[in-house]
Amino acid sequence: MGEVVATIKLMPESPDVDLAQIKENVEKSIPEGTELHKIDEEPIAFGLVALNVMVIVDDAEGGTEKAEEIFSQLDDVASIEVVDVRRLM
Repeated sequence: MGEVVATIKLMPESPDVDLAQIKENVEKSIPEGTELHKIDEEPIAFGLVALNVMVIVDDAEGGTEKAEEIFSQLDDVASIEVVDVRRLM
């Protein structure tokens, strides 16, 4: 089995949410078998900023499903989307 790096975009509920708190919640909720690589901020529009969470997981079946499920249940997160998956060499 190899590893992949996946970028999961978290869209906050509004521009007024505390991004630092969401980042902290992401760091605390990383599931077993998943490694947090980094979190980048991406300005969207009208003050709304999305978080691009990069995680490293095994490329086995269901690789990002646990992380997706957990991130979608975080407070102040309106939606999540896997926007990129790349194999690590």
